[in-house]
Amino acid sequence: MKKEESMALQLASLFLALSAVSADENAFIGVNIGTDLSNMPSPIQVVALLKAQNIKHVRLFDADRTMLLALANTGIQVTVSVPNNELLGIGQSNATAANWVTHNIVAHVPASNITAIAVGSEVLSAIPNAAPVLVSAMKFIHSALVAANLDSQIKVSTPHSSSIILDSFPPSQAFFNRTWDPVMVPLLKFLQSTGSYLMLNVYPYYDYMQSNGIIPLDYALFRPLPPNKEAVDANTLLHYTNVFDAIVDAAYYAMSYLNFTNIAVVVTESGWPSKGDSFEPDATIDNANTYNSNLIRHVLNNTGTPKHPGIAVSTYLYELYNEDLRPGSVSEKNWGLFDADGVPVYILHLTGSGAVLSNDTTNQTYCVAKYGADPKMLQAALDWACGPGKVDCSVLLQGEPCYEPDTVVAHSTYAFDTYYHQMAMAPGTCFFNGVATVTTTDPSHGSCIFPGSGGTNATVANRTALAPAANSTSSGDPPRCYCGSALLMISVLHSIAVLL
Repeated sequence: MKKEESMALQLASLFLALSAVSADENAFIGVNIGTDLSNMPSPIQVVALLKAQNIKHVRLFDADRTMLLALANTGIQVTVSVPNNELLGIGQSNATAANWVTHNIVAHVPASNITAIAVGSEVLSAIPNAAPVLVSAMKFIHSALVAANLDSQIKVSTPHSSSIILDSFPPSQAFFNRTWDPVMVPLLKFLQSTGSYLMLNVYPYYDYMQSNGIIPLDYALFRPLPPNKEAVDANTLLHYTNVFDAIVDAAYYAMSYLNFTNIAVVVTESGWPSKGDSFEPDATIDNANTYNSNLIRHVLNNTGTPKHPGIAVSTYLYELYNEDLRPGSVSEKNWGLFDADGVPVYILHLTGSGAVLSNDTTNQTYCVAKYGADPKMLQAALDWACGPGKVDCSVLLQGEPCYEPDTVVAHSTYAFDTYYHQMAMAPGTCFFNGVATVTTTDPSHGSCIFPGSGGTNATVANRTALAPAANSTSSGDPPRCYCGSALLMISVLHSIAVLL
């Protein structure tokens, strides 16, 4: 090879590497739009919801004409897909691919802002018989884009399941299933030569479910971990605080194992189900809210991964709507942010994450005792909150608004939530050694109004510990409550004040 050609290749490689490294400049959160609904909203209704939520990036699982027409002139960036059932035809015929591009892409640009084409979905794991034509299909689609002078605007890639990455922890040891080397090597060469990116579907929920308790729930949900609970890659000494980053870095290392170090990763699917079968106890609204809210913040804050700090990974949430017609378990139908009528399944708490998904209600989140938490750990956390934590727990005394129900769960929930709001809902202030969790459901009941509620709670939360209520009927007997030593002392002093 001539010296000039070698230098040119090195410069091109450097440019691609810099392009990958600067991916955080355009980091975004997008949303997948599935259509397996018995009452699927019209494309116009879908677009109205996208606009209302300020969602500017979407991925379609096909190239539906009516949907693309509805998206026209909105500025919303669209990834369209070649469905798996069309892959074989396109992968075996350049003419078929060109015809697909003409009808599904050229007919809609520039009015519809199509920026990427996903060729198939999880082909290697879902339809391995089509794997031999996958790269051909991508090349044929790209050639048709070149002919239409659209190749610089529209990238071509294919989403992979993270299951094709083996030995994924520690990430530095990860590699792609060697069975697929004949596909992955030319595929990565194609992505590199066209300046495209690796599309990866990342589901910490499934990794957590399949780990048989090895992966802590907080690690899967992006919840803050004490340093001794973080996972450490022994080869690099990098600390991992969440499953998402570990999987993304595993993909980077797997590409590096095949000598590709300059291809960015875009996560085409990630989320958490809000409802599941009896064998899926962690598919809950609170966990779905926690995961997606934390994921959005993680991406938009350009946190990056331990391998590439500061380089955020653009991610598409799975998904916009709950899909009641999807086969399989209950969780399969409940990944959506919204029901078909556009009502949110839960309200994301997103302060500090920009304008995406506008129903930001961080001020309406609460800290409650985690379902199934050990009572002794709850009691210890309650003692701490009402003691060193400086929470005014006098409202939990007998005869006071939050005494009933007289259980350690109810009392610790009030104490946890008060502390959480006293600390301005800062990250890590709703942990209490793992027995507390954030929820969007207001735990207020009757006259017991919790901090953060829309009700009036200032006088309840800030009342003087020793001052009896005006209508107090407390006797000198100590209250029967699960309040711990700190609150018991308040109870004794309260009783003395009443008797005086």
